[in-house]
This record gives sequence, C-alpha cells and structure tokens, in this order.
Amino acid sequence: MMSAFRLFSVFLLIVLVNGCSIFSRSNSVERISSDSGPVARASDGRYQNMFPGEKSYPVTCDKNCYPTFEQLACREDNEECQFTGKHEIPDIESGFSILWLGHASFLVTLPDDTKLLFDPVSGQFDWPIDWLHALSGGMTRRAPSWPDSATSDVSAVLYSHLHYDHFNKADIAKLGNEPLYFVHQDTAGYLPQDGLTIKEVSWFSDYQLGSATISAVPAHHFNSRYWVPFLYNDDEMALWGGWVIEHDGRTLLFAGDTGYSAHFKKIREHYGSIDICMLPIASYYHPEYATWYRYVHTTPEDALTAADDLGCKVMIPWGYGNASWQMGDHSSHSPLKRLLKMHQEVNTSLPLVIMNEGESVSL
Repeated sequence: MMSAFRLFSVFLLIVLVNGCSIFSRSNSVERISSDSGPVARASDGRYQNMFPGEKSYPVTCDKNCYPTFEQLACREDNEECQFTGKHEIPDIESGFSILWLGHASFLVTLPDDTKLLFDPVSGQFDWPIDWLHALSGGMTRRAPSWPDSATSDVSAVLYSHLHYDHFNKADIAKLGNEPLYFVHQDTAGYLPQDGLTIKEVSWFSDYQLGSATISAVPAHHFNSRYWVPFLYNDDEMALWGGWVIEHDGRTLLFAGDTGYSAHFKKIREHYGSIDICMLPIASYYHPEYATWYRYVHTTPEDALTAADDLGCKVMIPWGYGNASWQMGDHSSHSPLKRLLKMHQEVNTSLPLVIMNEGESVSL
C-alpha cells in the first residue's frame, strides 16, 4: 500500500501536470471496441505489443549508409537540408491531399473536405518537459511555421500515443472543442477537461465519420507520460498505435511511432493493400542502446520492408527534417539519406513521395 507521502506526491504531480480549474468542462468520451483484434496485456495488466520479443530484420544497412545525393541540398553535412528531387506521383486517384507540418504532424484533407490532423505538435514539448529536455542537453526544436489552414475547420484530431513529441496539450488548447478527438484505448483521461468529444478506440475497431471510416491499428512501440522517481510511472497504462483512413475504397495509413514487427502483415490482413503509407524512418540510432532504439523505431530499410508487408502503393516518410528534435538520429536528414540509399539497394519499385516540411501533395 502506498504511504501517505507517496499518495500526496502522486496527487500533486497530477494536479501540476493536468491543472485544475473550477471552470473546467467535462469531456464526452465514447469507447469503441470490437472483438476482431483484442489488445495484449502483460501479467501486471499494462499493455504490450502484439508481437513482443527478440526481432530479426530482413535487411540492414551496414556500411556507407549516408552517402551524398545531389537532390538533397544541405547547408552543412546532413543539416539544414531541402529535398530538390522530382516526384513521380503514382496515379492513385484517392482524392487525398496531404500537408506535412513537420516531425509526425500531418493534415490530411479528404475529397469531401473532411480535415484530419495527425499528432499535432506545433512548438516544443509541453512544460516542464521542454525545460528538462533542454537542461539535459537535448536539442531545442526549430519550430515549424504552420499555415492557419492547419488548425482551422479541422474535423478530427488523431493521436498515436502520449509521448511529448506526438501529444501536446498546448495544441489541444488552440484547437478547442470543435473537432472530434480520436485516441487509443485508455488515453482519454490524459486530455484536458475542456468539453472535448473523444472517441477512444481499440485496435482493429472502426468509427464512421461522415463518408470516411477511421480505424485504430497496432504499432510496435511503448507509451508513457508521467514519471516521478521511485514513486510513480504510467508506462504502458494507455494503448498506442496507428490509424487507417478509408474513403471511397481508398486507404491511408498513418503508422505512428513503431518498430518493425509482424503487426504490419496483420494490418494488411484486415484492410487489404494500403494505398498511401505514411511511415516513420527516424529515431533508430544510439551509440549504446541501438538494439532497443530499433526495437521501437523503424530504420529506413525497416520502413521499406513494412511497406512491402502492407502492399503500399506509395510511401511518404516522416520523422527527419529541419523542424525535428533529432532524437535517435545522427543529424536532421541522415535518415532520409539512408532511405534513398536503401531504396536503391533493395531494388524496390515502391514510389516514394519525399516532402520538405510545409509542403503538400495530392494523390
């Protein structure tokens, strides 16, 4: 049983992080869960990945992984870069328009003008984590410049998980309670009480939003938000994952942070070949803990393997960039250089649509 001191400390932490106000408005939360894809829990009741355990990877870059490409113009070595190559846009005719806002943030507009905002983080981490991150030597992100259209008339906001580079309460305050909020199972309690309408969805469960179907799917990652040394942590107490959007027979996958595992094949089993795959390619490098970093983040070659598992017709990579925090990377654009090299090496016909932050594409 917790001591009175520990209970008080946990209570104080929750009050400081969430805030409390007599003017708060209760959220409306609907839990959506089907029997087709039960989530996995460990013996202590916390969530776990669908395919835990040691991994083997079909392809690994082991030398000269970051060559120079003339279509990637950089002010410095792998820094302050702009991709200048031409795209061969596949004729998918999905009607989806995709704006990359930086890191993991995307605005996807459907043919009926439904606007979906994924993992919106427009500035730094929420306080005090931004301060602690900088104090510990972490890089302060160069905040991207978002157009007004990125946060106006948004139909729905979708979060992959609770890590600070994907979930930011400051942006929820800006977006307000007009959009619907889609989160994974047991995540709704982390959102501020501001009269929000929240759909809390378990893996392989669906919600009909107008003419679009929104489905929660697995990712191979982990989750946490709060930690007090020796007192409290919420590791894996809320679920994590990606999202599949289906509209008029066309599909888009936003994978969220993920390592490579057999869950990609499971997604294809449920939803068929995916037309547009938005896959992460960064945050896999660490001089001491490279095995663990790769376990929960795809290398560029892992993303190409995942795209094959998913039957992707086009792949949009993300996670690199001038507005990234470069956590688990050599530099801002080293993951993109590795992707360009491995795309050639594995001799895949998969089309890549490579964007700079702030650019958009219609597919």
